[in-house]
Amino acid sequence: MPKLYFLGTSNAIPDEHHENTHMLLVGEKRVVLIDCANSPILRFKRLGVDFNRLSDLILTHFHPDHVSGVPQLLMNMWLMGRRLPLNIYGLHHTLDRIEGLMGFYNWSEWPDFFPVVFHRLPAQEMGSVLECEEFHIFASPMQHFIPNIGLRFEFLTSRQVVTYSCDTEPCPQLLRLASGADVLIHEASGKIPGHSSAAQAGQTAAKAEVGALYLIHYPTGQFAVGDILSEARSQYEGPVTLAEDFDSLSFE
Repeated sequence: MPKLYFLGTSNAIPDEHHENTHMLLVGEKRVVLIDCANSPILRFKRLGVDFNRLSDLILTHFHPDHVSGVPQLLMNMWLMGRRLPLNIYGLHHTLDRIEGLMGFYNWSEWPDFFPVVFHRLPAQEMGSVLECEEFHIFASPMQHFIPNIGLRFEFLTSRQVVTYSCDTEPCPQLLRLASGADVLIHEASGKIPGHSSAAQAGQTAAKAEVGALYLIHYPTGQFAVGDILSEARSQYEGPVTLAEDFDSLSFE
């Protein structure tokens, strides 16, 4: 039974209870990390997920709160003796910069380093990211400061669908990506360029006719503002949940 964990739910500035937004999809044969703000080894341990099972890493865009943990993630796995390949998916813009970043660490000369396979995704709507027996993941470009993707997870046994907006302003591509989804996981950073407010997340959820809305990537700690749940509910009549670190969704 696939399970999606919220490893972090804060926007770019975390607090002691909320890590930067990233998620983990755990299936029988594939374990997929969505973004990597910090090395997630301790979060895997808290969830009881074997760190060595990580098979795939999807990077939505090259901003520090989404990719800054990649070098430490790769180093940790190498030092722990990993031998299996790791697949990394993202747009050309993202993966070119990840390779450049790792080049500064001289990773090509790390002895006995495990294989890393880069999968450069085309900047097209509903492009296939990966498919296995349990789920199919698609990506569409979103509207942010830099090239960025939102994701759609289609679970093949339950026929359930989850869409993740990632960082984006309201845009037609997101409406199409989220259309009819059982769950929309939508950022709520605020009504600022490149992002969306909770009210805008609610509007998108209503227009896309999704079954439920989860707010993520929201201001936390001293930067938390207002009642974002009420804000979203003013625009969307379905159930609205504020995602918290270590919450999960199951897909039977």
